[in-house]
Amino acid sequence: MIEASGQGGQIQFDGQYVTITRKGFLARATVGKGEKRLHISQISAIQWKPAGPFVNGFIQFTLPGGNERRSAFGGQTASAAKDENSVVFMQKQQPAFEKLRAALDQAIAAQHVPQAPPATMPPASVADELIKLAALRDQGILSPIEFEQQKVRLLRQ
Repeated sequence: MIEASGQGGQIQFDGQYVTITRKGFLARATVGKGEKRLHISQISAIQWKPAGPFVNGFIQFTLPGGNERRSAFGGQTASAAKDENSVVFMQKQQPAFEKLRAALDQAIAAQHVPQAPPATMPPASVADELIKLAALRDQGILSPIEFEQQKVRLLRQ
């Protein structure tokens, strides 16, 4: 499990779910206390702004169908602080958020890797097919003439 604590929020990622937890006065004053849990397949993008010596950074999750608004110049971090899918962090907290971001990027990319096609049955051997045909003949489903025709067809392949 990867955890990162920022200003007014903490994010945990267990490989499948991202959990944003907010506690305390700062959380109550911005987005509100509580917990939000997102499956990795729900996250379509991650917006990232690194922290500097005088400004905070943030990580923000974009969800399909989300209604995002553009921030005014210089107001990105202030807007992110009010967004329920964002957590703001200071420069000293940034390494934990960079580790979190790398793990999330990898998990999101893995969601888009094509899955291997289902395994198909190996083709039956000629001997297996002859055994099946003989059983159909013995059950009376195939006549002896039909059996011979199918046998000749199989042996010519």
